[in-house]
Order: sequence, then structure tokens, then C-alpha cells
Amino acid sequence: MTAPTVDTARFLADLHELRQIGRFKTGVHRPTYSPQDMESREWLMRKMAEIGLAPEMDGVGTVIGRGEGAGRRLLAGSHIESQNEAGWLDGALGVVAALALARSGLAVDPIAFADEEGHFDVGFLGSRSAIGDLTEAEIDGSRNRTDGTPLRAALKAAGLEGRPRLTLDPARYRGYLEMHIEQGTTLENAGERVGVVTGIVAIWQFRLIVEGAQDHAGGTTMAERRDAGLTAVRLLAAIDAEFPRVCGERSTWTTGRIALDPGAPSIIPGTADVLFQFRDVEIAVLERMEDCLRRLVQESNRRERCHTTIEVLSRAVPAVCDPGLMDALSAAAERLAPGAWRRMPSGAGHDAQNLARIMPAAMLFTPSIGGISHHWSEDTKEEDLALGVEVLFEAARSVLAG
Repeated sequence: MTAPTVDTARFLADLHELRQIGRFKTGVHRPTYSPQDMESREWLMRKMAEIGLAPEMDGVGTVIGRGEGAGRRLLAGSHIESQNEAGWLDGALGVVAALALARSGLAVDPIAFADEEGHFDVGFLGSRSAIGDLTEAEIDGSRNRTDGTPLRAALKAAGLEGRPRLTLDPARYRGYLEMHIEQGTTLENAGERVGVVTGIVAIWQFRLIVEGAQDHAGGTTMAERRDAGLTAVRLLAAIDAEFPRVCGERSTWTTGRIALDPGAPSIIPGTADVLFQFRDVEIAVLERMEDCLRRLVQESNRRERCHTTIEVLSRAVPAVCDPGLMDALSAAAERLAPGAWRRMPSGAGHDAQNLARIMPAAMLFTPSIGGISHHWSEDTKEEDLALGVEVLFEAARSVLAG
């Protein structure tokens, strides 16, 4: 009997076919529940049916293709929507790779979770729902981060209202595998072609609210001002200067938004609303960074005329990848790309971190050209994409045979 192989040519062809749905320049624009996003989900279901899987789309838009046969299977996938005017590989790569594994004959159920990109404010909507970590109340209260559309209204417009939500059964699966672009430069800079992910960072998010006094930009002297914008800028500069003393080797921190109210050129801002986050794979480091943040806010309140308060938005838990799955991926990488791979953490969040809460989970990275992601110029060499799916296939075959 001939051993199964993965069809890399068909895998690449599927990637490029999916790329045409919502195409934007050399990338794609498929925000969650947009017509383009829903078209891509229907496309995926047709592909699943073509290879003998039973496709299903649940009440939040997650698509799964279930195979038949006795014995435990593997779950593999990622997400299929994109950031606005963003890259063609982020998420889609893992879904199409999972489809390629199933087409090869392996006992793999491909899955595309809904809204990993966080267009709606519940965060990891599809994967959290699938593991039973999303309440109806959270869905009721969720809105689109860009335009404020209620999630319930978006689900109705997408034709998903009333559909049951998927609940994954961990007993069906040996584990979960996710292939993804690195979204950084580590592999490219080292001249390496494969990354076996050791863990996925936790993201801790905060809202910093600075309260000053709105006033006239010409009539109010500099000595009299309580400028919330300037206080926010000085606080953020202090954070940037101090965090290197307390962070880990791969920690990152980002100010994603500064909203000044009323935001007019001739009015001193009375309020600054800041969204701030930091990431690391170790809880101790995250706690140290939060302690530092709170100390700097306290110091700012002692020194400044404007008062800053901290609101905790979320504190996720880092996910450690499963040792057995990592070993299978590492062995496959060494066979197919000897000396050109490494173990490395993920600096971005992924659906795999939620799956890791109910079953063994691991990830595989392919290089990103220039480290670019969340932008339409995102790209990866086709030979690296093909190598990645071959490594994923070899690892999956090993796990299923074990």
C-alpha cells in the first residue's frame, strides 16, 4: 500500500484561489461577517465536501469539516477572515494547510474559527465559543470595534442567527495543529525556514484614562493648563523608558490608540483615553510589567496636574505548546529542513492558545518576508509555504500512527 503524501501543488493552488476572494492589492480585505468573509466560508465548505468531509458552519461562523472512520483524529486549522486591507496568508495558511492534510487521507478535521482577528470586542470569538468559554451574555454585549455594530445584528445580517454554536469534543482528537506565518523576522534573519512554536504569549490589555480640563487653546496660559494629552504622552514616554528594566527577552508593549476629547485643534483636551497592552510568555514577567505600569501611573498622579486611572480590559494566560506535538514537529523539521529550523515562542496570539485549554496543541511557523503582517504586502516564499505543509503533514502522520 502506498503511503499517503501531501499535494503541495494543490495546496498552493487553493491558497491562491482563496486569495481572490476579497482581494486588495496583493493582499485581501475580508473583515468578519463581511460578504467577502462569508463567501470565503462557503468556498471552504465546498472544498471540504469535495474531499469527502461533512462541512458545517455554526452560529458564530466557525466552519468545520468532519471525517468518518474509527479512532481518534487530529484537529487542524486557524481562521479565514482578515484584518482590514491586510495579508493573504495570516490565518488562511493554517486553514488551507489543514485542508491539504485531510485531502492526503490523514484523519484530520480542518477548522476555520470565526473572528480570530478581533473585529468584535469579545476576542477569539470562534475558538472561545468552540471550547465553551463564551456566554450568550457576552455575545449580547459585543460590538464591532470599528463601527459599533452589535454582534447580534452582524450575525443576523450574515445569515447565522439561530444556528447552534459548535462545541468541540476533546475525546475525538489527539490534539490540535496550527500552521501560521511567523509575523516577525526571526526566521528570515537567521536564514531558517521552519519554526516550531514553544508557547503563545498572553496579552494583558489596559485602558488609561487621563482627566484634565478642557479649555481655550489661546486664552489659557501654559501655567494654568491641565492638558490631558500632554500628561498621556509624558506617561507613555516614562513607560517606554522604564519597561526595558523589567521586561523579558521577548516582551513587547504597544499603545494602540490615543483618543483626545474633544479632539479639536484650538481646544486643550480635557480627557485622553489610551489603549495600552503588553505581551510575554511568562506570568511572572507580565506581573512585573503590570506592577511597573501601576507605579508609573502613581508617580504621574503625584507629579502631574491631570489624574490618570487604570482600567483592566483583559489578562490572558500564556499557552505552552504540547511537548509530544512539538517533538513530532521538530523531528519532521529536522528530516525535511536539517539545520534550518528552530524552536521559538509566538509573539502574537492565536486560536491555538484557546484549544490548548482542552486538548494538546502546537504550532508551526513559516518565515514572513520582511516580517510584514497585518498589511496587504504580507508574503512568504512559495517554497517555504510548501516546505511548511510538508513538515506539518509528516508530523501529523507520525502523531496519528503513534
